[in-house]
Amino acid sequence: MILKLNSKRLLSLLLTFTLTTITVRTANAQKEVESAKKDTIMEIAFIMFDDYETLDVFGPAEIFGRLVDIYSVKFYSLEGGIISNRHKVPIMTEKLDSISIKPEIVLIPGGLGTRKEVDNLSLIERIKELSQASDYVLTVCTGSALLAKSGLLDGKKATSNKRAFSWVSSQNTRVHWDKRARWAIDGKYYTSSGVSAGMDMSLGFLADRHGINFAKKVAKEIEYNWIENKDYDNFVAE
Repeated sequence: MILKLNSKRLLSLLLTFTLTTITVRTANAQKEVESAKKDTIMEIAFIMFDDYETLDVFGPAEIFGRLVDIYSVKFYSLEGGIISNRHKVPIMTEKLDSISIKPEIVLIPGGLGTRKEVDNLSLIERIKELSQASDYVLTVCTGSALLAKSGLLDGKKATSNKRAFSWVSSQNTRVHWDKRARWAIDGKYYTSSGVSAGMDMSLGFLADRHGINFAKKVAKEIEYNWIENKDYDNFVAE
């Protein structure tokens, strides 16, 4: 009788141990899957500043932000905190120095604020450091002026807002400025023309990485008439 009870007790312990082992292994496997998934998501660091252009930011943010299994969107500024544009649209940002792991993608918007920020040596230096460490750098509108100021576009093809083209190109004459392009690509650097062109460039970036049909599907989902020709802009440079 005692032996029989011990056998039942032993069987119970074995079942408990087996179930615990399975539970732990399942939890660990789930953590590994989540970790692997996290590692495949590319962070896009938007470099913000006061008087940014609204659509320069929220156009690409809408495109990349909806692809939550592939990209994560984060907003940074030199000092962190709330940044507002001339339309009084505020956005909460993290401090640039809080970035501990390099973002795979850096995105620099344009706007009237670039006229001031081209002389902000601290911001230009941080842009340079992050851009050098990242896999890709995207600029919208006059954001290319900030990147050009860092020297990273020297000898490279780039474009910018056609209405502000003379000012942007004067910031660095060593850049091969393209007056006709809707957006330009040189290595890991993507630069786009004015405002809405940032959305065309973002979709072009998706097409380069995931295929043309993928990009067209995203454009259809947001009901956007994507201008696919990167080499020609309807707007003329001044």
